Amino acid sequence: MKKTLTAFILMISLSFFLFGCETESENTYVDISAEEAKELIDNTTNLIIIDVSPYYDQGHIPGAVHYYLGDGSLDDAIPTLDKDMIYLVYCHVDSVAIQGANKLIDAGFENVYRLEGNYQAWVDAGYSVETD
Repeated sequence: MKKTLTAFILMISLSFFLFGCETESENTYVDISAEEAKELIDNTTNLIIIDVSPYYDQGHIPGAVHYYLGDGSLDDAIPTLDKDMIYLVYCHVDSVAIQGANKLIDAGFENVYRLEGNYQAWVDAGYSVETD
């Protein structure tokens, strides 16, 4: 009887450890290719494109807004952004784009996409860019 009770308690504890107590899954951003990003841009009216890089003036996706991660611009903008909109985040390097997308997710945004391959993937696909 004691072994059965111990095994039962161990099984329950392991279940909580493996699956947690939450019934909802954690929200995360979605990586999309340049082709998928182009389709999203062309077919989504409530989309905001965010460039988190320091190189915005040298070239960016048309219509993108610049909230540079390194100077706190994204952190400053987050409270002013509409959580009902859809967001596409990109940079020139993965680590910064991932960090930017995660900042939106951590702030409670639910519809966040990250351009896989970043700005270079967009350029390599032959899509247009703007410069300032």
